[in-house]
Amino acid sequence: MVIIDTRIHFSRIACFEEAAFNESGCGYSLVGFQEELESNSILATIALGIQETFRFGFPDSSPPNPMELDLSDSWPNQLYFCPSTNPYELSDDSLDKIEQALHNLRAVRIKLYSGYYQFSVNDPICEPVYEVAAQSNIPVVIHSGDTFSKRGLLKYSHPLAIGKLAVTHRQNFFVIAHLGDPWVKETAEIMRKNPNVWADISGLLAGGRAYLEGMGSEPLVVNEIRYGLIYAMSWDKILFGSDWPLAPMAAYLDFVMRIVPEKHLEKVLGGNASNIFTRIFLRPRRMLFH
Repeated sequence: MVIIDTRIHFSRIACFEEAAFNESGCGYSLVGFQEELESNSILATIALGIQETFRFGFPDSSPPNPMELDLSDSWPNQLYFCPSTNPYELSDDSLDKIEQALHNLRAVRIKLYSGYYQFSVNDPICEPVYEVAAQSNIPVVIHSGDTFSKRGLLKYSHPLAIGKLAVTHRQNFFVIAHLGDPWVKETAEIMRKNPNVWADISGLLAGGRAYLEGMGSEPLVVNEIRYGLIYAMSWDKILFGSDWPLAPMAAYLDFVMRIVPEKHLEKVLGGNASNIFTRIFLRPRRMLFH
């Protein structure tokens, strides 16, 4: 079975390093990442661009556009990336740099950190990002739901804002991150109504294997997520993502196999990603240097 992990991190962010060391037990390094890819037979993965200008600064307002990857200069061949935007630094010059980044064929989508950055996705300042994404024929992934940072504002990360965006921007494809958790039912309705909206199921749980096995077997947790997935009637638009290093890939895969019916697993774990992220080419495994 082809497995494509559509959401991991590969940047020097202090809170991710801390969570990996203290909670998930992941080795947040190039070597640790390679081991996760090999042991779980991950054929491709997408890392989100994210940067901070001082330790524990994310989401600070100063990183450049686009935010890229800086955990290592060396990239495994399975690694693709998602340039991300800092709305505080959007200008004609930075938009040119975002567009240049998207010319790289390993750039498969673009990210907005709504909730972390206190801007609505319907704010006119975001409009050029949607235009660039449409011109490049790549999806826009939007953070939705709870934020890993306590400085995030949930009023900006509710999926209903993406519902409006999907209607006014039919030329774009959007991916709602984290199934909008805890608003999974609202996300399900938005997906059901809008053919240009997908969702990933990353970050629904974060922590080590024991935590994922415990919470991932809790009926209240599992049934809530399953309800959203079933109500959406959109198994062709659900994407697997582990949110590594906030959870071990193997433990998160086990959790996903508990919430997704077996007959849909092949699509969710890789088939759907191949359809929407058309730049992904499943190469033999070897090292690339970036």
